[in-house]
Amino acid sequence: MLGLNGTLFQPATFQLTGIPGLQTGQACVALVFCILYLISIIGNLSILVLVVQEPALHQPMYYFLSMLSLNDLGVSFSTLPTVLATFCFNYHHVGFDGCLVQMFFIHTFSFMESGILLAMSFVRFVAICDPLHYATVLTNSRILAMGLGILTKSFTTLFPFPFLVKRLPFCMGNVLHHSYCLHPDLMKVACGDIHVNNIYGLFVIIFIYGIDSTFILLSYAFILRTVLAIASQKQRLKALNTCMSHICAVLAFYVPTIAVSMIHRFWKSAPPVVHVMMSNVYLFVPPMLNPIIYSVKTKEIRRGILNVFFKSQS
Repeated sequence: MLGLNGTLFQPATFQLTGIPGLQTGQACVALVFCILYLISIIGNLSILVLVVQEPALHQPMYYFLSMLSLNDLGVSFSTLPTVLATFCFNYHHVGFDGCLVQMFFIHTFSFMESGILLAMSFVRFVAICDPLHYATVLTNSRILAMGLGILTKSFTTLFPFPFLVKRLPFCMGNVLHHSYCLHPDLMKVACGDIHVNNIYGLFVIIFIYGIDSTFILLSYAFILRTVLAIASQKQRLKALNTCMSHICAVLAFYVPTIAVSMIHRFWKSAPPVVHVMMSNVYLFVPPMLNPIIYSVKTKEIRRGILNVFFKSQS
């Protein structure tokens, strides 16, 4: 659609909805989001501080855990400005370019999380299937290279998205169904040819989520085969227990991700509130749960928390 001056029509701002149909109870929703943000930010910052301060945590698995915590902080801070503005200050507008920037960072951090979880599954694979070469395979330089590779892959893959959206006219209104900007939501109010956006979006999902999840499953298939070959049941359970926190983190990330994708593609007639709530689960639950999962399920993290606590007391 062309504007009066012959240029593509793009709104100056988008209107953020929050939760459709929720006219009352905004204060309660704002309180819930504030609690989620506090748990996520404090929990992930605590993990980062523990890994830095505790020499016992200077190991490959905890380096990647610190990357996961840093990434979860990125997810939280990407959504925080517009979510708090919408629910706490009743301000429902975001600038067009600001919306594109937020969309880019939300999706980039989400895809990076998948890559970090894959790297952590590789660490578990080496630790259980090839423990004699653990120290020589997972050197600090290789860990750094893997981290930079995850960042580069996500950044370069998601970089075209803002430009693909910016070329489109928006003639179907400027009202979005979330309190933050997501690519599928923007496509609902765009007109013109959005096939390139949809095809590239599907390619990115398959390229990142599809490949990452496949290799995570393969890693655990090899891990399970190795564990089942251990004669002692006690040793089998001990080996599996070292994987439980990572398995919980994978499920906390991929179950909402798959659910959101399935609803967007195969249940388009679902009420808007279903899409919004599933997207909120997808973005808010993993950053909140990951510090809790690793604090509860990982003995070294619990010991590190106790060490820091007793040092502060003394």
